[in-house]
Amino acid sequence: MGHSFLFEPVSLPEPIVTANREIHTAIPHPDDREIVETLRRCEPRSMSGQPLVVWDRAVGVHVHDRHGNKWLDFSSGVLVTNAGHGRPEAVAALSEIVQRPLHHTYCFPNRERADLVAYIVDRCAPEYLDKVFLLTTGSEAIECAIKIARAHAHQKSGPEKDVIVTFSGDFHGRTLGAQMAGGIPALKDWIVNHDPCMVNAPIPDGFRGKDTSFESFLGALSAAGIEPGRVAGVCLETYQGGTAILLPLDYMRRLRDFCDTHGALLIFDEVQAGFGRCGRMWGFEHYGVKADMIVCGKGISSGLPLSAVIGHHDWMDHFPPGSMTSTHTGNPVCCAAALANLKAVVEGGLIEHADRLGEIFQGWMRRFEEKYPNHVGKADAVGGVAAIQMVTGPGSLSPDHDTAFAIVKHAVEHGLMLFAPVGMGGGTVKLCPPLNITEEQLQEGMEVLDAAFEASCVGR
Repeated sequence: MGHSFLFEPVSLPEPIVTANREIHTAIPHPDDREIVETLRRCEPRSMSGQPLVVWDRAVGVHVHDRHGNKWLDFSSGVLVTNAGHGRPEAVAALSEIVQRPLHHTYCFPNRERADLVAYIVDRCAPEYLDKVFLLTTGSEAIECAIKIARAHAHQKSGPEKDVIVTFSGDFHGRTLGAQMAGGIPALKDWIVNHDPCMVNAPIPDGFRGKDTSFESFLGALSAAGIEPGRVAGVCLETYQGGTAILLPLDYMRRLRDFCDTHGALLIFDEVQAGFGRCGRMWGFEHYGVKADMIVCGKGISSGLPLSAVIGHHDWMDHFPPGSMTSTHTGNPVCCAAALANLKAVVEGGLIEHADRLGEIFQGWMRRFEEKYPNHVGKADAVGGVAAIQMVTGPGSLSPDHDTAFAIVKHAVEHGLMLFAPVGMGGGTVKLCPPLNITEEQLQEGMEVLDAAFEASCVGR
């Protein structure tokens, strides 16, 4: 998208001082110009889409700059800091291993990696999944899951069983395979030779995908000339990254039956939805179906680059030693932080708390739909994530990027940290605070957001 936040500082008539927000200076602060200009000079333009607040430190649910300003964080650094910023347990684990020091082991064993995968298998994964492969990014994990699904299908049925089905509008990452599998055509313009064995089915979300019948899935296969028996895997986001809409239960159960009938692996992309974010350990648990593979990342460590593919040994053990590795597989620093983080999520009551937050979020979503019918096409929430989809008019499905940006800009300038979801979610106002946020803090943030809507929508 062509939007960007202008750097001209904006000063409020009066400082903002609450228990959770302090804005004393112009936002962005003029003294941070050099930092921003250095980034603009040395990095590609694609990195310049976010509000020009130079983060200095982040603790719990608050983000601070170096000038005494403090924001209540509704971004979680794009759904990463599920257990909160700078979790003390993670800080202690990081300090110990950094000072030991042990920063890297490649694929040589390390205790931290062993402790983490054991905790994931024993405390986080469904009991029917027993293997974990650690990687670095969500895109890398998605490509790994596709590789496993096809290799497993080839072993069981031969090379003609090679089709991967994904869904329109789904976002799976920015590497070649991940974008080829994804369902956003604008992100595929640069790809020359598209894989004909990657097929998009319509998303049955009831908003932009009006047809919620499972026949739409079967119709997509038929239109592409694909026999169901050729499907090696079906991969979908538990909820689409630009929304927070769960899919119909009947559809998901029929999808599970389809995969069972035709020997396809059902892969849930839980990079955004996992580790308590949806009020369950895994978001797909809302559907009451089993996953054959779980792709996860982001909230696994609350801040360090780590991802994982979780599956069953029948397909996870397909590749021999040395043929499915990654340079930073199980990095001990990342693993130490992740273990401390997951214990905080699982044993600290954050999953149950996220479920309660979802009830509060849903009340606000209904309010935004009712209060701004000319601007809000759909607002929904599940656990600790909510999304308000801005549209260009009542009944329209066209995303209103400008109003969404205006709302984010106003909120940030008034002490509520949001990220600007450019690209595939550019017309969405996404709300995803750390899961250790209190109900009172959530209420304060929603009141700031309501004021941002009022300022940005009234008169438009």
